[in-house]
Amino acid sequence: MRTRVEPVTPASLREAGALIRAGELVGMPTETVYGLGANALDARAVLRVFEAKGRPADNPLIVHVADRDAILPLVREIPLAAERLMDAFWPGPMTLVLPKADCIPDAVSAGLSTVGIRLPGSEAARALIRAAGRPIAAPSGNRSGRPSPTTAVHMLEDMDGRIPLILDAGPCAVGVESSVIDATGPVPVILRPGGVTPEMVARVAGDVRVDPHVMRPLSEGETARSPGMKYRHYAPKAKTVVYRGLGAPEAIRRRYDEAETAGERPVILGLNDRGYGARAFISLGGADRPQDAAARLFSALREADARGATLALCEAVDEKGIGLAVMNRMGRAAGFDIVDV
Repeated sequence: MRTRVEPVTPASLREAGALIRAGELVGMPTETVYGLGANALDARAVLRVFEAKGRPADNPLIVHVADRDAILPLVREIPLAAERLMDAFWPGPMTLVLPKADCIPDAVSAGLSTVGIRLPGSEAARALIRAAGRPIAAPSGNRSGRPSPTTAVHMLEDMDGRIPLILDAGPCAVGVESSVIDATGPVPVILRPGGVTPEMVARVAGDVRVDPHVMRPLSEGETARSPGMKYRHYAPKAKTVVYRGLGAPEAIRRRYDEAETAGERPVILGLNDRGYGARAFISLGGADRPQDAAARLFSALREADARGATLALCEAVDEKGIGLAVMNRMGRAAGFDIVDV
């Protein structure tokens, strides 16, 4: 199979919609990352997503809709807290976990009684869903475990020959996957942080909790309630280590020099103006702009691979706001090998 990359046009949207209805997979641009889309109501098509990604089937998928009315057949109820969050943050980078209706295949929900629903902020994504006439189940469009794609070129690197079409709407604005929020109880629980931050949720809902697994892996036997919870994700080929704390830049410089002396090929993924000098460096932006780190992280991890790095040394960002999402992805890329200094 030859995978084509086409700009988003009325013609390419019609073709992509027809492919979705026929049970095929399509590369779907969103404001967060590029997704691997399938008809969410077609269990066979959904199973092809897992096959194309090499993704374990016990990892649930997110169902994308083009408008709020499309949610009603997909869930059993919409709690008041969920309604308030929808009013505040949709369309946008937020997924709500709600009790699922019987029409949602178990392949989508990984056998759970809930399903993640999202109304994306990307007009291109909503246009594709409308063209398909179906809700679209879409995880990130990378091979399982690899950094998520934030451009169509990134997605082609992982999916070439596996799917017929990728729609290209340019680089993703947010750069990390949507916030996943369990809205089934009285207090919203953030299962995966993203562009809708805990602080933003608390202002709307009055309270919020962050699942402890956001910054640690699940233990053996624990169930993944959201995508991105259970497995090592987002990882480059290089061994990846995160340094956190005021002493991070100095520790990174020292580890870099030791590694280079030992014959390794290290690279630093860090913040600007930290004194890294002539060392191989990929910028995550300024310390006062964590949104830049969110937008750049996955492309930086892919660039580390392109440079042939054997060791990626990552500088932590402040965990406030969207910084928590950056640290969640960075931590999982490193298998939570985080050094506090």
